[in-house]
Amino acid sequence: MERRGQGAVSAKKAKKPPRADEALFAAARRRAVPFDFVLTELDALGPWTRPMFGCVAVYVEDKIMFALRDKPDHPADNGVWLATAREHHASLRGELPSMRSISVLAGGGETGWQLVPADGASFEDEVLRACELVRGNDPRIGKVPKARRPRGPAAARKKKPVARRSR
Repeated sequence: MERRGQGAVSAKKAKKPPRADEALFAAARRRAVPFDFVLTELDALGPWTRPMFGCVAVYVEDKIMFALRDKPDHPADNGVWLATAREHHASLRGELPSMRSISVLAGGGETGWQLVPADGASFEDEVLRACELVRGNDPRIGKVPKARRPRGPAAARKKKPVARRSR
């Protein structure tokens, strides 16, 4: 049977191969964001995310605020990581009692990053409180990250020459 202007109709619908640009973007599927309620809580601030060490980093403007981690390796470190500084740990712990150091960082030693563990009894309440602190512009949470170093062959070509002394 022929349809007007379409030629013969086959039983199977022919599938067109994807265009090159479609194939490129089809391969770049993002995983679901763990603990996505954090993004909902910060929505008024226009948060944005970036992958970081298998986690999802959450930024507000130019500051990294949190890293959201839910991975099968080292499950004790799953939860919401807070970007803070050592001098703020004691005061934040007063508001976020389950907050602790992250064992996969610095061998469990104290770093600027702290964790509200996902397996804690008051996890959601404490994370909501941390989001409230960020919305209130609390200076104890958030860091402006250092500039990223360029990677790849183009970066290698742009290395500055080493100054040599003349004899």
